[in-house]
Amino acid sequence: MIKHIVMWKLKDHAEGADRAANAARMKAMLDGCANLTPGILAFEAVVAQPGLEATYDVILYSEFADKAALDAYQNHPGHQALKPFFSAVREARQCMDYEI
Repeated sequence: MIKHIVMWKLKDHAEGADRAANAARMKAMLDGCANLTPGILAFEAVVAQPGLEATYDVILYSEFADKAALDAYQNHPGHQALKPFFSAVREARQCMDYEI
């Protein structure tokens, strides 16, 4: 199994919206990817919550059956369609994939 974890820190303002609106939009877009390809075992997008510690604004925690399943997700047109918006609103991005 491959775990794929991505975190985004967002700009204060981008694409005509503030950080909170863009975070909500990102979450909705990610939620739409939860069943894009076979082999997705877990898929959870979360926005930082007031009152809880967070250094990033949006996180994706996902699990894939194997590297082939992760690659299929990464290359799927539905996933590729997110990249222009995500690139426009992010200040920083961190990612880690690991096999268990």
